[in-house]
Amino acid sequence: MTGISDQPIQTDQLLAESVRIARSAGTFLTERFRSDFSIGFKGASQKGETDLVTEVDRASQDLIEREIRSRYPDHGILAEEDLDLKGDSDFIWIVDPLDGTTNYVHGFPVFSVSIAVTFQGKAVCGVVFNPVSGELFQGKRGGGATLNLVPINVSDTNLLERSLLGTGFPYDIRRTKRTNLDHFSRFAVRTQGIRRCGSAALDLCCVAAGRLDGFWELNLKPWDVAAGALIVSEAGGRITDFSNRPYELSGEQILASNGLIHIQMLDVLGGSPGQGQDEN
Repeated sequence: MTGISDQPIQTDQLLAESVRIARSAGTFLTERFRSDFSIGFKGASQKGETDLVTEVDRASQDLIEREIRSRYPDHGILAEEDLDLKGDSDFIWIVDPLDGTTNYVHGFPVFSVSIAVTFQGKAVCGVVFNPVSGELFQGKRGGGATLNLVPINVSDTNLLERSLLGTGFPYDIRRTKRTNLDHFSRFAVRTQGIRRCGSAALDLCCVAAGRLDGFWELNLKPWDVAAGALIVSEAGGRITDFSNRPYELSGEQILASNGLIHIQMLDVLGGSPGQGQDEN
């Protein structure tokens, strides 16, 4: 396998294709928004389950996969609705065709398309598109981050008490003790507020754009964070796990911040994985 510095990577082209594909998928999502579509559950359908999936998720993913295959047939794909596509290519596209499915199902207009391209395990470009607002966030490794082509940077808030944070909760919150509720309660009394928009990709982009000063969550998957994490880093932010170790896409914890409140957030998190241990 060639080293990452030995093989030319056409990052600009990959980024341009990611933008085009994300916009195409976003158009499809808005056309189907508030329409009739089938709704199911991932895995076994259990009473109380909240991990929704719709025919729109799958159709959006099919659209994205077709577009990638038409231009890059040898590249691998890691996508939320089909985990058997990855392959062994140096290039892997990490795709969330609809981040914010629960919002989408309920007609709540906060959702996104997230696409990242990795080379030998490292993200080289990422795109998060909010088709409702028309906001398109993008980042290129070593090339900065933008919102609708205007450069963005993280905030300059340096005190946790003056910060606005974002977070989320696990889809299986009804069945697990690792709920994030303990972290939420501790941050709630230490900050100016916490927002929970239901799309981790957009939360990360809000950190990158300085709208949020920090974000933390448990049990996210690579497709939830790959693009957003790169965009935060390229906007000058910092990303680790809850123990201040470098963040890995396969990790179970993510902490993203403007860098200035990172240690303060780590102190609140206390290096802990969440409330209690998983029941299962």
